[in-house]
Amino acid sequence: MTGRGLEGFYRAGRRVLSRCEIRVAGREPLAVQARMATADCARFVGTLRTSPQAGPDPDVLVERNRYADGTERITLHSAAPRPLRLPVEVSLGTDLADLGAIASGSAGPELPASVHDSGLRWSCATGNASVTAAPPPSDALASAGLLRWELDLPPGGSRSVELRVRPDGAGPLRAVGRAATSPLAAARAEGDDPRVPALLRTSIEDLQALLLRDAANPADTHLAAGAPWRCGLAPADALVAARMALPLGTGLAAGTLRILARTQITGGPQSGMIPGPRRDAGPHLPPHCTGTEATLLFPALLGEARRWGLSEQETEELLPAAERCLTWLRTTAGDDTYLRDPQRGGPVRCETQAHAHRAALLGADLLDACGRTGATALRQWAQELRTAFRKDFWVDDLGGGRPAVARAPDGRPVPHLGAAAVHLLDTGLLGGGASAPGLLDKVQTEHLARLLGSPVMDSGWGLRGLGAKEAGYNPFGHRAGAVRVQETALAVAGLAAAGYEKEASSLLRGVLTAAEAFGHRLPEMYAGEERTEGSAPLPHPAACRPAATSAAAGVLMLTTLAGIRPDAPAGTVTLRPVRSAPLGEIGLMGLRVAGAPFSVRVSRLGLAMVEEAADGLQLGV
Repeated sequence: MTGRGLEGFYRAGRRVLSRCEIRVAGREPLAVQARMATADCARFVGTLRTSPQAGPDPDVLVERNRYADGTERITLHSAAPRPLRLPVEVSLGTDLADLGAIASGSAGPELPASVHDSGLRWSCATGNASVTAAPPPSDALASAGLLRWELDLPPGGSRSVELRVRPDGAGPLRAVGRAATSPLAAARAEGDDPRVPALLRTSIEDLQALLLRDAANPADTHLAAGAPWRCGLAPADALVAARMALPLGTGLAAGTLRILARTQITGGPQSGMIPGPRRDAGPHLPPHCTGTEATLLFPALLGEARRWGLSEQETEELLPAAERCLTWLRTTAGDDTYLRDPQRGGPVRCETQAHAHRAALLGADLLDACGRTGATALRQWAQELRTAFRKDFWVDDLGGGRPAVARAPDGRPVPHLGAAAVHLLDTGLLGGGASAPGLLDKVQTEHLARLLGSPVMDSGWGLRGLGAKEAGYNPFGHRAGAVRVQETALAVAGLAAAGYEKEASSLLRGVLTAAEAFGHRLPEMYAGEERTEGSAPLPHPAACRPAATSAAAGVLMLTTLAGIRPDAPAGTVTLRPVRSAPLGEIGLMGLRVAGAPFSVRVSRLGLAMVEEAADGLQLGV
C-alpha cells in the first residue's frame, strides 16, 4: 500500500490509512502474489534472501493478510537453516481524505504523525486516525511515520506483527452477514462446470460481507452498494440486488423495503417518491434520477417477494408504501402516455418506461391479491404505454430496427444502442409462473435479442454498456462501453425467458470466464474490450469489488439456468430451465422458496427436477 491512487483503508467515507510499506533487513520483499482470499480479506506474499551465499532460493516468506475491519497481520516465515534476527520496518502515512476528493484526484498531502500508545496517530480539522501495533514496536519515529521491530526467527519458525487502524473513538467492526440472523440462505451449487459452485459460493460470500444493519432498526438489513466507493445505502442498487437475490430468501428484500419505506417522501408534489441521487447516464443522455428508479422498483420487488414466499403479514405492512409509489407513478405521469424525467426539459428514457410498465403490472397484481383498488387504472395505463411505445420508440433501419434509448424533448428518437435496452426484457413475475407482458412485440423482441447477441454488444466477457460502433464508445466508460455485470445478468435472464437461449448462453459463458479471471469475485464493471484467444478481462480502476449488484447477479444468472418461477401464495413452483444446458448438468441446493429449503437439478438434456421443497408445494406446468 504505497499511498498512490485509490489505495488505502477506508471507513465511514474517509481514508484512514493510505500507506503501509514494509522493509525487512533494509529491503522491500519481492512481491510474488496478491489475491482476494475472501470478500473481506486480501493476501499478499513476498520473499527475501537473507544470505547472498544461499543461492537463488528465498529463505524468508513475508505474508500480509489485510482485513476489511482495519486489521493487517504481517507474518515472517523462515526456511533458513540457522536462527535469524531480522529488523522489520513498517512505514505508515495517511491524508485522511474523503472519498469524493480521492475519486476526483484532489486528495491532499500526507499529514504529520505523532507517536501514540503503541503506534502512530494523525489528526486534521475533519478527523483523526491511529494505528496500534501488537507486539509494541521497539522504536517509533513520528517524523518518518515509522515503526520498527527486531524479530527473532528460529529455523522453520514464524513471527507476526498485527496492525490495527481505525478512527479515534471508533469501535470494532462486526460483520452482519456472519451472524446466525443473516437473511441470506447458505445455498451451494454443483455440476459439470467447476466454475459454477465457485461463482455461487463467492457471490453469497460477497453479499454477506456487504450486509449493513439499519442504525435505528437493527433487525432490518440492506446491502451496501459496494466497496470502497459506495459503502452506504444506494436505494436503487439495494432494491436491484435484493430482487436478484430472492432465490436466497425474502428476508433481505423485506429489510430493504422497510428501510426505504421510512425514507419515502410523504408530502408535497413528490409525495410517494423514494429519494435517490443522480447518476451518469453515458455520453448521449443527461444524468439520471435514481430516485425514480427506486420508486418504481419498490412495488415490483414487493410483488415478486410475495411470490417467492414473503409472508402475508409482511406484505400487508409494506403495502401502504407500495401504494404510495404507485400513486406517485400515476400522478407524475398524469395524462401523459410516458413517465418523463423529473427535471424540466428532460428526455423520455426507454429504461424508465420499462421500470414504470413493470411497476404498473406487478403493482396491479399486488393490489388485486391484497384486495385493494386501483389495479384496473394501472393496467389500462400500462396497455396504453405498450401501444405507444412499440410505435414511438422503435427506430427502423436496414437491420430490422432497434429500440431508441430515449426520446428527446422534441420527440426525436435517440437511436444509440446500449445496455439500457435489456430492461425491456425484464418484465417481472406474475402468478402461476407467468412473466408479465413486455413493452416490445414478438418481432421487436427478436430483433433486440439478435442485437444483444451480436459482437457489437457481446464483448465475449459480457454485455457492453454501449455498442462498439456507437459514437462515444469507450471500453472503460461507466455507461459508455464497459461491461456492467448487473445488466449482463438481466440480459441473460430476459433472453432465456423470451426463448433466445443461444444469446443468453453466450453472455453467461462470457461472464463466467471473466469471473474466473477475477477469482470468481465479480467487480461492478470491467472493460468492454473484445475477448480474443489468450486474453483476460481488463479491470476498471474505479469499480467497486465486491459490489452488491454484481454479487447478486451471480445468483440470478445461475438460478436462471433452472428457470425457477414460484407462486408461494398459490402453493406452486414452475420450472422453465434453459433447455440447451449451456453449462452441462447443474444442481442448486439450499435455495429458499415459500420459506423453506429448495433444491433443483438440471440435467445435461435441459430437464429440471425438484429435489427438495416446502411441504405442499406443487410443481406447476
